[in-house]
Amino acid sequence: MAEPLAHFGGRTGSRLVTVSDDPAVLDSGGWWAVVVDFEGSATFARFGHVESGPMPDAAWPGVDPSTWTSSMSRPEYEAAVALVRDRIAEGFVYQANICRMLRAPMPDAVEDLTGLASLLATRQRAPYTGLVRLPDQGVHVASASPELFLRLDGRRLTSSPIKGTGRTPADLLEKDSAENVMIVDLVRNDLGRVCRTGSVSVPHLLALEEHPGLVHLVSTVSGELRTDAAWRDVFEAAFPPGSVSGAPKHSALQVIDALETAPRGPYCGAVGWVDADRQRAELAVGIRTFFVDAADGRPQLCFGTGAGITWGSEPAREWDETQLKAERLLAVAAIRHQGGANATERSTT
Repeated sequence: MAEPLAHFGGRTGSRLVTVSDDPAVLDSGGWWAVVVDFEGSATFARFGHVESGPMPDAAWPGVDPSTWTSSMSRPEYEAAVALVRDRIAEGFVYQANICRMLRAPMPDAVEDLTGLASLLATRQRAPYTGLVRLPDQGVHVASASPELFLRLDGRRLTSSPIKGTGRTPADLLEKDSAENVMIVDLVRNDLGRVCRTGSVSVPHLLALEEHPGLVHLVSTVSGELRTDAAWRDVFEAAFPPGSVSGAPKHSALQVIDALETAPRGPYCGAVGWVDADRQRAELAVGIRTFFVDAADGRPQLCFGTGAGITWGSEPAREWDETQLKAERLLAVAAIRHQGGANATERSTT
C-alpha cells in the first residue's frame, strides 16, 4: 500500500502526523491537506515533511470510456432543469447548480489516483491541480480545479467564483454574466460574515479566463479576516461554495437535495492546503475532480459535472454544458500512462 501524501501548489507533504475532522486543528500549527465533501464531511491531514517538487508520478492503466455511467440521463437532467425554473418562477430560488455524478470501475491494477493526478498535471495544467492520498481513511482525490474557493494570506481572505462556461468567448451569453454577478453578491455576503466590516470588495468582475478546451467568467471577492475569526467560522460562513450551490444558498441547497440523485462527495466541496504556521491557505472548489468511492465494496472512480440554472436556462443547453465540462477530463482519465518518462497512449480496452 502506498504511503500517505498530498501535493498542492508545487509542494508535496509526506510523513503523516495526524488526521482529524475538526476544523479547529487548522488554527493549531503545521501543514494540512484539506478535503471537505459537499455534504460537509471533512478530512484534515497534517504532514510532518513538506518539500517543493513536481507532482508525484505513477502508472495509470486508463479507464475504458464505455464504462462510465451517469446518475442522471439526459431526459432526467433536462427535467430537473425545468423543475428549477419552476422554483424560480415561484420565487423560492434565483439560481441553483444541478449536478450529476459519473462513475466507472477503478482500474484493477491501481490502488490510488497518483498516476491520474500526474496526467492531469501535465495534460490539464489547471491552477489548482492537487492530489490527496490517505489509504487508511479511504480518501483518494485527484483534482484539476480551475476555481479558487478560498485563499488566505495573513488576514486577507479571497474567493474567485466561476460562473459562465463556453468553448469560446462567443459562447458566453448575457445569462452567464447575470449569473456570475448574482453569485458575486452571495460570496460578498459569505465573506462579510467573517471579515472586518467595510473591508469586502470586488477587485475583478467578469474577467475572462481561458482553460484547456473552454473559457470561464471569473470574478474576485476579497476582504480582511477578523482577528477573532477561526477556520470553523470561515467554513460556517462560506461553505459550501456559492458558485456550486446557488442563491439564496439555503433555498438552493433544498432544491439540490430534492433533485439530485447521488451525493457529490469531494466534488463541489473544498480541496487544498492550509499552512497554519504561516497563516496561508489555498482551497479550490472541488470541480474537475476525480475521487474514489469504495462504499459498496468495489472501488469506483467518480467525477461530477453540473451547470448553474437560472430563469434564462434552456434545458438542452445546460445538459450540453455538463458534457463540455466532463469530456476533456474523461479523455485524460482514458489515457494509459506507464509512469516516469515512459510514453502514454489512449486506452482502447
